[in-house]
Amino acid sequence: MEGYFGRLITAVVTPFDERGEINEPVFRRLLRFLVENGSDGVVVAGTTGEAPVLSEEEKLRLFDLALEEIGGVAKVIAGTCTYNTRESIRLSREAEKLGVHGILAVAPYYNRPPQEGLYRHFRAIAEAVSLPVMLYNIPSRTGVNIEPETVARLAEIGNIVALKEASGSPDQLSRLAMLLPQGFSLYSGDDNMTLVVLALGGVGVVSVASHLVGQDIKQMILAFEEGKVEEARAIHLRLYPLFRALFLSTNPIPVKRALNLLGFEVGEARPPLCSLEKEKEEKLLGVLRELGLVASRV
Repeated sequence: MEGYFGRLITAVVTPFDERGEINEPVFRRLLRFLVENGSDGVVVAGTTGEAPVLSEEEKLRLFDLALEEIGGVAKVIAGTCTYNTRESIRLSREAEKLGVHGILAVAPYYNRPPQEGLYRHFRAIAEAVSLPVMLYNIPSRTGVNIEPETVARLAEIGNIVALKEASGSPDQLSRLAMLLPQGFSLYSGDDNMTLVVLALGGVGVVSVASHLVGQDIKQMILAFEEGKVEEARAIHLRLYPLFRALFLSTNPIPVKRALNLLGFEVGEARPPLCSLEKEKEEKLLGVLRELGLVASRV
């Protein structure tokens, strides 16, 4: 089943230059590469894009660049939301003016609202724009879980059309599969859970690993959809070491290091994140070599 935003969405990194400023030429090149390698869309200024350390001006510039570069052939989903409902509404409206195809609305972090607070937060954002909204549940980052019952309530709002689910809980995924209405798009928020999500009726993944193996992930999704379960399983198992390696440290530290090794000069993560420790880099390199993504001499 084709998801609202497609099957494979990449949560794209934000490239920085030596001064720590956005590297626009590399960002444009990376966007083209992702679309050419299976991505149906991108999330800009999400977790992997280091949203917490981007200014509002930088986020809007990234949205605009993405629309210019790939907006005619792929979906551009803007990460516009924070723990502040009013500010989330304001930035979502600005993104809508630019012409983005949807917004990613993460659960409010740090202030940890109860379920009713979450419902009101997301409803207020959705009602403030005409754009389709993808909810984003990632309790390991936010400190709060959007319960399946709350997602089901929110799914009744016309322009809340999808969920990026990154709880890592098969039980929660099963509950969501039982409660969500027909036509609502459930995406895995973890590469290593994509096959589980597909088996429970989900449509695809918002991926980190697709920066490196987008065509393989797209093939896995399509194979499962066509009933080629063993083929999909084999792809998953081949890629599983990479899925794990990309979380040897806080995302996006490992994927940025991997991209630098592949020739995309995306730079380092901004503080308070840092570079990948040497021991972990060696483990990452081993996986990249095993998959043939970098030469054995690197």
